[in-house]
Amino acid sequence: MTTTRVAVVTGAASGIGAATVARLAADSLVAGIDVVASPRAGVLDLTADVSQQPHVDAAFARIIADFGHVDVLVNNAGTTGGAHASLCHDSAVEDSDLMMAVNVRGPFPWAKAVLPAMLARRSEHIMNVASIAAQVAFPERCARTASKGAVVAFIRPLAAAYAPAGIRANATCPGVVQTPMTHWRLDRELLRKKVEARVPLGRVARANEFAAAIAVLAGDQLSYITGHTLVLDVGWTAI
Repeated sequence: MTTTRVAVVTGAASGIGAATVARLAADSLVAGIDVVASPRAGVLDLTADVSQQPHVDAAFARIIADFGHVDVLVNNAGTTGGAHASLCHDSAVEDSDLMMAVNVRGPFPWAKAVLPAMLARRSEHIMNVASIAAQVAFPERCARTASKGAVVAFIRPLAAAYAPAGIRANATCPGVVQTPMTHWRLDRELLRKKVEARVPLGRVARANEFAAAIAVLAGDQLSYITGHTLVLDVGWTAI
């Protein structure tokens, strides 16, 4: 049984999740939950449907068997709904159901699984990765906007209930980040220029920049912060 800090990151195969795994693995053991093409040093790669409690329980049992405990949970797995966007009345209910299953339900089974073990250690952190869609309206992304708002709301009862036990809960809201999930938008020159013109910094964020913020928030330097939503959007919501 190791005494090294252990982090669990869902949605770890690419984008923000992969960058977060790489950053946290520098000083922790990491369990990356997703389909990963190649093994990574210091990382236990697992596959699980984050919306299904039996899948999560099986993955968590493997993590405890290999590492002994969990110090940080990063609920990063999510879906944007892909390239198709439409107003609410033109949206398919099936698309909304998928959004809610992954984005909203996904963090709950993991929190339910890790909290009993975290209570025994009394110094842990749960972090939900949401989106600026939780802060501002995206008219043609009605279900996604609602789902990300729920991701942010979920950390508030966690923060209030578990702070006396030393467990923190926070959310992070990225703006537009260059990842495989957003390539359909950013790889089109006109759309990319529109996005870059929309933000004061004049560029989209990189996944490793967001991973750096997650690492700081999950560490001891900001140990007084709980129930907070950290927005990292290169200035999108400032104007």
